[in-house]
Amino acid sequence: MFKTKYYYDPKTLSYRKVEINSKSQLKRIFSFLFASMFFGTIVLLVLLNSAVINTPTELSQAREISNYKLQFDILNKKINQLNIVLDNIEQRDNKIYRVLFETNPIPSEVRKAGFGGVNRYENLIGYENSDLIIETTKKIDILTKQIVIQSKSLDEIERLADEKEKLLAAIPSIQPVKNDDLTRMASGYGYRIDPFTKSRRMHGGMDFSAPRGTPVYAASDGKVLRADSRSSGYGKHIRIEHGFGYVTLYAHLNKYNVKRNQIVKKGDIIGFVGNTGRSQAPHLHYEIIKDGKRVNPINFYYGNLTPEEFEELLKIANQENQSLD
Repeated sequence: MFKTKYYYDPKTLSYRKVEINSKSQLKRIFSFLFASMFFGTIVLLVLLNSAVINTPTELSQAREISNYKLQFDILNKKINQLNIVLDNIEQRDNKIYRVLFETNPIPSEVRKAGFGGVNRYENLIGYENSDLIIETTKKIDILTKQIVIQSKSLDEIERLADEKEKLLAAIPSIQPVKNDDLTRMASGYGYRIDPFTKSRRMHGGMDFSAPRGTPVYAASDGKVLRADSRSSGYGKHIRIEHGFGYVTLYAHLNKYNVKRNQIVKKGDIIGFVGNTGRSQAPHLHYEIIKDGKRVNPINFYYGNLTPEEFEELLKIANQENQSLD
């Protein structure tokens, strides 16, 4: 209800009542309502764009952002744990596996190297949590690179292991004749007395005395290069290529049990002891050739000798006696 208003009339020198018609009253009411709505809208817009009041959408987004931060923190912890595990694998790779297979370790600066050049994370800049997102993405990228490097390293180790297995299979490792009591060692590698000239000369292999027809065994896996008598002094002989620069020679044979280009396994019977070529008595002359040079066969009998037997065989082989060829 509106209050009654008066005004002073100087003509009558008295107060007169202000008469307000209905039209004026409606006009004032609408003016008041319009002004209230206008200022109310302005105030509401100001409040909505301030941090004082959040809309339901903003509240939902704030919860999502908070959840994302939590998930990023969890992800970073998992990345740190993976880095610890990967560091352990890298240490074993460098200090055990690569040492075992005689290859150089991968430098730490190669394993831990980041990504240079252009800005890889430019599209992640400008957000509220850009630093957190960029840092996490960098960690994931570096971890991925380290895993790729480690995977390639393990592939190399697997290849080296396979090569090592082939190398071990290629190295001559058993005596070419049965010599259980070690009595068949007639002459060793080194300077010996020549049975024909009686002069001291280099003997490039080992002589095993044995009756004619005694089986001769392949000292390791390989491929028969020769099985003939076309080499001076050796008579009927066999040469086997084992790979990795190793070749074995079996001379003065009575007959062959293999032919050229045949694949043989360690322990296969390849021929039989004889007395052909430049030989004084039935025996097997055995040589090991590495990269074109004769080496002492005594160092290659680990496949079927105990340490005590090896010591005894070594004493016999080192005696400067007369060879049989």
